[in-house]
Amino acid sequence: MTDFLDNFLDDYFAEAEEHLAVIRRALLTLEHSVGQRRIDGGVLEELFRSFHSLKGIAGMVDHRETEALAHELESYLRALREGDVILTTGGMDLLIKGAGALEASIAARRAKGPARDTGVVVEEIQSLITRDGTSQPAAKPESRGRGNWLCTFTPSPALIARGVNVDVVRSRLREIGEIITAAPMVNAQGSVAFQFEVSAAVSDELIERWQPDGLHFTPIAPGGAPGARAGADDRSGSILSSGHYVRVDLARLDELMRMIGNLVILRSRLTDTLARSERHMPPGQYREVQDDAEAIERELRELREGVMRIRLVPVGEIFRRMPFVVRDLARDSGRSVNVVLSGQDTKIDKFLVERMMDPVLHLVRNAVSHGIETPVERGAAGKPPAATIRLSASASGETVVIEIADDGRGIDVDKVTARAKQAGLPVPSGTIDAVALLELISAPGFSTRDASDRVSGRGFGMNVVRETLQELGGTMQVETHPGEGTRFIIELPLTLAIAAAMLARVGDQIFAVPQAAVREVAEFEAASIRAMQGAEVVEFRGAPLPVVRLSTALNVAPSDATRFHAFIIGSGAAAVGLLVDRIVGHREIVVRTTADPLIRVEGVSGATDLGDGRAVLILDAGAIARQARDRHGRRGLTVVRGIA
Repeated sequence: MTDFLDNFLDDYFAEAEEHLAVIRRALLTLEHSVGQRRIDGGVLEELFRSFHSLKGIAGMVDHRETEALAHELESYLRALREGDVILTTGGMDLLIKGAGALEASIAARRAKGPARDTGVVVEEIQSLITRDGTSQPAAKPESRGRGNWLCTFTPSPALIARGVNVDVVRSRLREIGEIITAAPMVNAQGSVAFQFEVSAAVSDELIERWQPDGLHFTPIAPGGAPGARAGADDRSGSILSSGHYVRVDLARLDELMRMIGNLVILRSRLTDTLARSERHMPPGQYREVQDDAEAIERELRELREGVMRIRLVPVGEIFRRMPFVVRDLARDSGRSVNVVLSGQDTKIDKFLVERMMDPVLHLVRNAVSHGIETPVERGAAGKPPAATIRLSASASGETVVIEIADDGRGIDVDKVTARAKQAGLPVPSGTIDAVALLELISAPGFSTRDASDRVSGRGFGMNVVRETLQELGGTMQVETHPGEGTRFIIELPLTLAIAAAMLARVGDQIFAVPQAAVREVAEFEAASIRAMQGAEVVEFRGAPLPVVRLSTALNVAPSDATRFHAFIIGSGAAAVGLLVDRIVGHREIVVRTTADPLIRVEGVSGATDLGDGRAVLILDAGAIARQARDRHGRRGLTVVRGIA
């Protein structure tokens, strides 16, 4: 029973999140109806159903705070639907506040923390309904012969087809009395039933009328022990699953990916063994074995992609929260901001969605705090009073690109430089390019604000954003134009578990470089490399390209190669070439990250096994490129101040 209840709670939290996602989306649409007599009935019905369903499932797990709040929100929506009230700004604010309180209450229950008090929001909604002229539901009159009853509802597919479900039963019981407790149970036949303790006046006629609908009543003696069950039967079927969806714990998918990773390593070992055995086998037999190995490789690739598709979720899980954040912050700061979302259906690993929630939130908050002007300032600059923040996502191969852009004032490079010098940060001489600008604003503790506030914080946010992206193997760029706005461009790998990588030889060592981090590969003669102001550059596509010898960066004995292969990392002014002796292959690798801070080294993101038993380090190409830029300060390689 304990395991069943735990699983039932897991289903409750998962279903509650689905309803909250619907509520957040519908509230954004409903906000356009503030002050209008006619409201989109479809949106109201969607909201009403979600709040009603939340109320029902919260009651089944005895989550009283959520149940009471969802009930009051449902009552306000009913008043709107019936035309008794007009949706006001205050009403819209309360709906959003109530949805946030529901989310916080459910999160607290999930974390097994103290219950959130939703009573204040409940009272505010009741006051709003009363003030707008809608009377409160009349209290149920007391009935003669009232007592406590144990009501057992055993659902079945036939009852569900007739429209008799848990919500209907709850509504019936509320009409005749008060529900004291409610809990799921498993009966002797292994099917699911629901028990309600009800304080009500239950007549023989009502018991007989409701029995065909799967409801059975047993009186509870004054001492609390239920009497004999009145003809209860257990003929119903199970309703543990519905539709074509099955909820799976993410930890189980992680374990499945681990096993697939081991298969990838074994496949690599098999490939190497076959390559060594070719000359010892008859040609016909070798081709047959090779065909089988290739078939295994195809099936394994399809298996990996299939599991990855299960792990992928829409990036809209991040985006849908942002309009509410912007609405709240803009109101507090006296700004008017519209939020435009695109690419919400772009899929990304669930783990990355959870880790990227805070970085995207911080960039959006920064846009409101630092980037967006007041309506008066925008009017003086010839801009519309309402600013626009755009969040977009797109996928390209194994990479997902997320952009956060605003049409505000842009980043004041001179102000950033002055504050950086004041804080004692190293500032490159000459013109500040986009790469150096991003380094400055991402430094720990850097802020252009003299005092922290609710919106902007204390200057540690951008540093956390950068560190999170580095941990996830991602990169970030910034584009800003004075008076026009700022755009942050984030690139992330689709997943962190298994990745396509290129294998490179540096001296007598082999390293793996994830393909998602490499823009292109080039080849250079050793004689074409020139020294320039403490750095090495090579001409590439008609412009100087800074290059870094990985043998120097990794302290590996250099070779006497006369030609080098180069991984081109980044683009535009941020481009850097990482020189290796040669590229020796391309392979899918299992990524084993190094989470222990005692052994973590900047520039190395993890390790992998190529199948021969030897560990191969996975390089963080972006981090190595940043280290090179920090060492040389990019002197003499500046770009124009436009920061584009």
